[in-house]
Amino acid sequence: MSIFRRSKKTDKQMKTITNERELGPSEDDEAALSSSLSDTISILRSRIGLSSDFIIRELGDKIAISYIEGLVDQKQLSELIEALIAGHAQFSSFTHDPAEHLKSIIPIGGIHAANTVGLLLTAILSGEAVVVIDGLPGAITVSISGGIRRSVQEPSSQTVVRGPKEGFTEEISTNIALLRNKLRTPELRIVNRTIGRYTQTKVAVIYIEGLANPEVLDELFIRLDSIDTDSVLESGYIEEFIQDKTFSPFPTMINTERPDAIAGNLLEGQVAVMVDGTPFVLVLPVTFFKFFQSSEDYYQRYDITSFLRIIRLFSFFIALFLPSIYIAVTTFQQEMLPTTLLISLAAQREGTPLPALLEALLMEITFEVIREAGVRMPRVIGPAISIVGALVLGQAAVQAGLVSGAMVIVVSFTAIASFVMPNFNMASAVRLIRFGLMLLAGVFGLFGILAGAVPILVHVVSLSSFGVPYFTPFAPLRFSNLKDTVIRVPWRAMKTRPSSISVQNKVRQSTFNKRNKESEGE
Repeated sequence: MSIFRRSKKTDKQMKTITNERELGPSEDDEAALSSSLSDTISILRSRIGLSSDFIIRELGDKIAISYIEGLVDQKQLSELIEALIAGHAQFSSFTHDPAEHLKSIIPIGGIHAANTVGLLLTAILSGEAVVVIDGLPGAITVSISGGIRRSVQEPSSQTVVRGPKEGFTEEISTNIALLRNKLRTPELRIVNRTIGRYTQTKVAVIYIEGLANPEVLDELFIRLDSIDTDSVLESGYIEEFIQDKTFSPFPTMINTERPDAIAGNLLEGQVAVMVDGTPFVLVLPVTFFKFFQSSEDYYQRYDITSFLRIIRLFSFFIALFLPSIYIAVTTFQQEMLPTTLLISLAAQREGTPLPALLEALLMEITFEVIREAGVRMPRVIGPAISIVGALVLGQAAVQAGLVSGAMVIVVSFTAIASFVMPNFNMASAVRLIRFGLMLLAGVFGLFGILAGAVPILVHVVSLSSFGVPYFTPFAPLRFSNLKDTVIRVPWRAMKTRPSSISVQNKVRQSTFNKRNKESEGE
């Protein structure tokens, strides 16, 4: 009995510890700061601790400056300290609103007042310097954030032949500046949120006033404000929290690291969600056909673009159905093949020990392993691993009689077709669904493929992205949106924005352009 009593007491103590951990950051963050310099410094030391990179520098008896070394710009920090030392005599005349008085002394922008412990800690941990003056309530935050940042480079995951070569970085302020360079309009709105109890990640909702749907914005802010989690380290966290369907292989948001792609989407009435610490920005709402469009489509001629979009959709069906069709035809419906082709396939499969289904699964899993190894290996030897795996293993497997040459061709063509899709999320969904269709084809033949394709189509049609039907403009059918879906009409013909996304200002360009007006004047 004493053992059980001791275990119950331990369980009670563990519950108490768990409840304390679930509280996250201290609830004293809402407490107001006093006017005592020593009290404010003691609060900072007790909350941040004895970290070696946390610096508190006292400038005399009445001024102290604190910051995180490595997060601030050293040049601006030196200018701030010099300005504080030079204006030391004027601090005694500050009676109210010390931030406004400090702006006349410090030649640095971004000076604000912090009246609570939470605001003070957030400012320091965000790379700002905090100035505390004895006798004045609260503290003053100065934006001198700097540190190590990655420069603007070409996007590594979404390359184009023609178009801008700049991509987003991990710094949200840099990303907003890149977007501002594309959209020089006062209607561009940026609304900030801070999500994550420990990470305090900055999340920016970006849209164009007058183009974005107010209902989409309201729903987005409701979903963002309902997020209560410890950390947000990448935009994928936000995507999973705010997406419409959790258990669906098809993505309902696009992520991109191209500023021109975000600018083009915003001009169509969509909304962007930018997360600090990642170059990938989310775009919503989206439709199914948006995943087969590239930003380069709008930089080339409309006829070339339309041909490439048809190729991408054709590649989508190849990547999804080709292995399962091969399994079904060679296993159950051999009469559908021409006699010459059937004899050739039968001769190749004469010495293979495995049925078509197991042969295809073996090759597909082997290719997935090779692809994952090529991605995770160091960049110097990653391509070599892919070449060795694709050529040497495939050729050796055929010569050893484990698989047929036709199966190697089918799997290779399927893999190449999956790389044609511009969006990686849609390609990943195809990779996942393909295995299910292969199993159905191996058991029921073409009827199994049909039994799997119909639920997939029903599921896609039933999806929505923030109130916009996923399969628009075909379900529901909207003829006005067909001009920029499978094919792209010339720019002169795209006078309106997609009606399913932009519900306010639908006119993209005037009916008569300047050239027509000049010709009429002549």
